Amino acid sequence: MKRNNLKKDSELFKIIQNERKRRKETLEMIPSENHTSPAVLEAMSTILTDKYAEGYPGKRYYGGNEYIDEVENLAIKRAKEIFKTPFVNVQPYSGSPANMAVYFACMNPGQKVLGMNLKDGGHLTHGWPVSFSGTYYESIFYGVDKKNQLIDLSEVEKIVKKEKPKLIWVGGSAYPREFDWKGFSKITGEAFLAADIAHIAGLIVAGVHSDPAPYVDIITTTTHKTLRGPRGGMIMVTEKGLEKDPDLGRKINKAVFPGLQGGPHEHQIAAKAVCFEEAAKAGFKEYGKKVVENNKILAQELTKKNFELVTGGSDNHLCLIDLRNKNIGGEKAEALLEMAGITINKNAIPDDPAPPADPSGIRIGTPAITSRGMGADEMIEIADLIDWVITEKDEKAAEEAGSKIKKLAEKFPLPYDF
Repeated sequence: MKRNNLKKDSELFKIIQNERKRRKETLEMIPSENHTSPAVLEAMSTILTDKYAEGYPGKRYYGGNEYIDEVENLAIKRAKEIFKTPFVNVQPYSGSPANMAVYFACMNPGQKVLGMNLKDGGHLTHGWPVSFSGTYYESIFYGVDKKNQLIDLSEVEKIVKKEKPKLIWVGGSAYPREFDWKGFSKITGEAFLAADIAHIAGLIVAGVHSDPAPYVDIITTTTHKTLRGPRGGMIMVTEKGLEKDPDLGRKINKAVFPGLQGGPHEHQIAAKAVCFEEAAKAGFKEYGKKVVENNKILAQELTKKNFELVTGGSDNHLCLIDLRNKNIGGEKAEALLEMAGITINKNAIPDDPAPPADPSGIRIGTPAITSRGMGADEMIEIADLIDWVITEKDEKAAEEAGSKIKKLAEKFPLPYDF
């Protein structure tokens, strides 16, 4: 296959090259973003993208899927090995459809779902009103303690006993501490317990975050973020889940197809297989360990500079920062830091008095910069530059910081900078 065919589309090629330059010269510090390997990118661009493969290996609705079946079976096998689960569906296009399939498999419309409040770090698909999950199911929420900003399992237990939900979600998009899977398993009663590990999947595989598999019934995840694969989703059923409902795997499969999706994206599934193989290697464990180490150093350095971290710190790959004592809103902070070459996102803090469009906090993380090889010294330098930009609150400081960020970024090439 000839390379560089995209150059024939000069308009699109220029846009992509501009994005490549942006990434090369700046720091991606949104916790849900990462840099994939060249092998993952290569798998995504293969001829597998051409093939329709509705159904599952051995039971397709189209012909010509002999090798497609091998690709999907390989991805399933590798996922089972690294996550230690007996059932895996690798077809979900992304995390939200994966979560939707869990609802379809476990619940009827109108039944109760319990999830972490979005305002306290949860996810839209765990019952929030604007999501399908809050539209078609009766949503109830648990939050965090107002004093320490941590999940209080005793309060969750009271809600479970009172409301008797059919499905309970554990997981979130802005919670900087470990989840107590075992503790949740003791208080969920007859409900299905689902772990949404989209943010922390790579940390779990690396052994630097506790594993939900022994305690929950269902696990969903994206395959990017800390897992460092292609953008995509996945659903797993644990031994515990199959004991609760031996037919749960079949129900999940049926919910994904034909319930929610048509033909699976087999080029994407091939890229998932690549990332699972990469995650099984010893080097990935070192990577996961370094992500957490870097984030803790970053958190410590920011705390020294009087930044208020939600929960007082972090156990994982992200920090949630309350900016109210810095007299700047999340929207302006995001814009100034982006001008400086540090990409983060504005984010609500627990019990946030500000509106979602301009919340009181920002969310920042270390997966992508760790993939570039950065370590403790760089975390200290980055904390200094963040402090400078946020303290000065003007474009001049952001531009000056930007020149330093560009020099730092150029010392650490992107994994696919070839």
